[in-house]
Amino acid sequence: MGEPVIIFDHVTKRYKLYKNDRARFMSLFSKRVRYKENRASNDLSFTIEKGESVAFLGKNGAGKSTILKMITGVSYPTEGEVIVNGRVSALLELAAGFNMEFTGRENIYLKCNIMGIDEREIKNLEEDIVKFAELGDYIDQPVRTYSSGMKARLGFAINVNIDPEILIIDEALSVGDRNFRKKCTKKVKEIMRDGDVTLLFVTHSSSDAKAFCDRGIVLEKGKVKFDGNIDEAIKFYEG
Repeated sequence: MGEPVIIFDHVTKRYKLYKNDRARFMSLFSKRVRYKENRASNDLSFTIEKGESVAFLGKNGAGKSTILKMITGVSYPTEGEVIVNGRVSALLELAAGFNMEFTGRENIYLKCNIMGIDEREIKNLEEDIVKFAELGDYIDQPVRTYSSGMKARLGFAINVNIDPEILIIDEALSVGDRNFRKKCTKKVKEIMRDGDVTLLFVTHSSSDAKAFCDRGIVLEKGKVKFDGNIDEAIKFYEG
């Protein structure tokens, strides 16, 4: 503890909402096209230290997903600064980034390469990922033949087995059948046990937040309304 891994310094993220696609297209050529402005994040400032387990709580539209997108580099702040120190593994859209024509095994290499993991390390991780995914002979079949659940299993298996420094989970523990969900939950708890991994958990379930996290940040309309002990955060959120 004590080493900042994520810093949000007066971060604001604004989106322009246009009436339709035509208006959005015309805005590329004229600043006179009307739009509504939405502040998905509004002057956010917080610091998360190494080894912390933090739940982001809030209703739909509170700004939770926007924070995760900025941490993972999918989007960038309009104002302020976001600093991230460490390898990020995000259990968000688990099947995103797969090549549908590649086999499951080939996609392991593809996704790990995208994350910046070298070939030697991927080779060492390969069988652990294959074993965890429980896809049997399908691991060497094209991913286009997989069900959505099978794709999610493979995505989860990759992300939890790459030794992440920052683990982001957005309702991903609902993947698969009951036994696989229990396996996923157990794996996440194992990852957190040594205290070196930082966990960011977005959920609508207070019980899940309490099971995994010690700290809670409650968001409302892009602003932090409460930041503190998870029990107190849940009480504030449900109050």
